[in-house]
Amino acid sequence: MSYDLSSTPLRLGGLNSVYTNLPASLLVEKALNRGEGTLAENGALVVKTGLRCGRSPVDKFSVQTAETKDIWWGSVNKPLPVDSWEHIMNLARAYLQGRDVFVFDGYAGADPAYRLQVKVVAEKAWHALFAGTLFIKPGKNDVLSDKPDFTVLNVCGLMAPDFKALGLASGVFVVVNFSEKVILIGGTHYAGEIKKSIFSVMNYLLPKKNVFPMHCSANVGPEGDTALFFGLSGTGKTTLSADPTRRLIGDDEHGWSDQGIFNFEGGCYAKCIKLSRENEPQIYNAIRFGSVLENVVMNEQRVPDFDDESITENTRATYPVTYIDNCVLAGVGGHPKNVFFLAADAFGVLPPISRLTPDQAMYHFLSGYTAKLAGTEAGITAPTSTFSACFGAPFLMLHPFQYAEMLGKAMKKHGTTLWLVNTGWSGGQYGVGKRMKISYTRALLTAALNGSLGKVSFVPDPVFGVSVPDYCPGVPPEILKPKQTWEDKSLYDKTARQLAVQFTENFKQFADRVTPEVFQSGPRI
Repeated sequence: MSYDLSSTPLRLGGLNSVYTNLPASLLVEKALNRGEGTLAENGALVVKTGLRCGRSPVDKFSVQTAETKDIWWGSVNKPLPVDSWEHIMNLARAYLQGRDVFVFDGYAGADPAYRLQVKVVAEKAWHALFAGTLFIKPGKNDVLSDKPDFTVLNVCGLMAPDFKALGLASGVFVVVNFSEKVILIGGTHYAGEIKKSIFSVMNYLLPKKNVFPMHCSANVGPEGDTALFFGLSGTGKTTLSADPTRRLIGDDEHGWSDQGIFNFEGGCYAKCIKLSRENEPQIYNAIRFGSVLENVVMNEQRVPDFDDESITENTRATYPVTYIDNCVLAGVGGHPKNVFFLAADAFGVLPPISRLTPDQAMYHFLSGYTAKLAGTEAGITAPTSTFSACFGAPFLMLHPFQYAEMLGKAMKKHGTTLWLVNTGWSGGQYGVGKRMKISYTRALLTAALNGSLGKVSFVPDPVFGVSVPDYCPGVPPEILKPKQTWEDKSLYDKTARQLAVQFTENFKQFADRVTPEVFQSGPRI
């Protein structure tokens, strides 16, 4: 394969050295020699991402061309004129003159029928290592095309000058061009932009092939039963899918086709704040040589301190899925028997687990509720509700209802059971109550997965209407009904009513698209 980048859509010339598909050992060596990071005691490469320690959704744009007529334009997908794109690309070409670049070639999508061939070109060795960890590496018999389906160019050190004149929000830019099949990232070192930009592309292309793209983790049990876990950052999507009793398919992005489930990635990107060997042994043990730690603080012996959030609360660990002992190497699974919607409810009023009707499932999928905690963002001094459609609004390229329709058809066709799980607070809201014990949540999931939870009695929650079990092995009965855990019952009623109102107000945006039954499946105020 030719690696002359001047003949690709990037048209990059005047480069110093082009390092292509280096193994992890050489990429780590390059990163260390170039001062991009340091080695931790456990062998992981530790890097800092500078001012941006997370995604920059306000800096995400799509070039407005004939190919993008059906994009869901708005605050999530903002249009960028072709002239501005060409100007920024020329800035990137000039910026890379005389610099080294690192190239990764691989795939997004474990199912060969639906995968994308992806090329990542980056100025940082550790970004190429990240790409080689998160995407799927070609097999021995794979023959890569000279023309990838999509190319990511990451010029993290370039800030766009005169950004307002270009139509950008800041000097940072994450721009997708579906016409040229190129993604351009600049001004941010946060590596998550690389994977999430490709996820956005998959969210646009796969529905056209009748494949449902999902922001979820997936695992499979001893009997071959697949389970999905939808949830926003901090809800436990990665933690709960890394179950020693089940095999991991993937921790973040999947497609649901007529054949079943397939992982988009070849690795995991886990949030690792408060990570411990005791609570999350699989993830803890997966962080070793070949993995990357972002913004994690180390002590003098270079031992990571996963409790230290002095740089950011959004510390991250990247590792190949093969570092999980019982992973599914093929990255595929059957049609899911159970689907879990995870919400970290900081108000402490949602039941720890509840069963949803199909209409309720559509309601909560479109709502995509969780809560942000005080201190996680500037200006947030109390728990704040967050509604992110389909549990991944920042990555949706089409209207949320199109994805919800795909979920509705799939769960009806395959008889999937839907559950709402609160991984947040119990006994009071954040600051008063306590975070739900992982052991309780795992016990609830185990009972749902093995079918025993379906055999107990259920009662409707008086506010949210969802069906709550009366009993679950390994979980105190009072935990199952949140009001019983509150000392001040009247305060519980007030808090639950406040959250119910927020659900209702948020869902009004979908009133003209859903059936009356779905619209009426929300909380009872």
